[in-house]
Amino acid sequence: MSDEFDLDTADLERRMEGAMANLRTEFASLRTGRASASMLEPVMVDAYGQATPINQVGTVNVPEPRMVTINVWDKSLVGKVEKAIRESGLGINPQLNGTIIMLPIPELNEERRRELTKVAGQYAEGARVSIRNVRRDGMEQIKKGEPPEDERKMWEQEVQEMTDRHIKAVDAALEAKQAEIMQV
Repeated sequence: MSDEFDLDTADLERRMEGAMANLRTEFASLRTGRASASMLEPVMVDAYGQATPINQVGTVNVPEPRMVTINVWDKSLVGKVEKAIRESGLGINPQLNGTIIMLPIPELNEERRRELTKVAGQYAEGARVSIRNVRRDGMEQIKKGEPPEDERKMWEQEVQEMTDRHIKAVDAALEAKQAEIMQV
């Protein structure tokens, strides 16, 4: 049994990449002073009795560098979409024009930029924790498989190198995002 031990490194790699993909999605939702449709992705609207993403109740456009518009398809949902944006914590004041909601993106002040870099740091730490959890799972699989000691050390080293590579990628992504946020 122990002669046939084989760790599914592809599964570990896929799970670590999933943590990175989630981090990229969270970073995309952080406002950097430029308009982006992705900044509305985490905002959910109470539509038809359930939480629904904004892009499923209207068309999101970015007509100008500092403006996002949402053309709400169902006129009865305009107020709910506006309320969801106000309560989202994005710091944006929606303006109504019929079924079109305009979101002017204000310049970020220094204090808000610092807050956003802290939020980015929290997102990155969450990704690091996820990656370390995958590492722990891999190490537990190795222990359960009971391979010979030299083989066990080889597998543990491979899992650790994979972990280090992904943690380094998280750190690089965080550094880039913080630089983007602090850019005036």
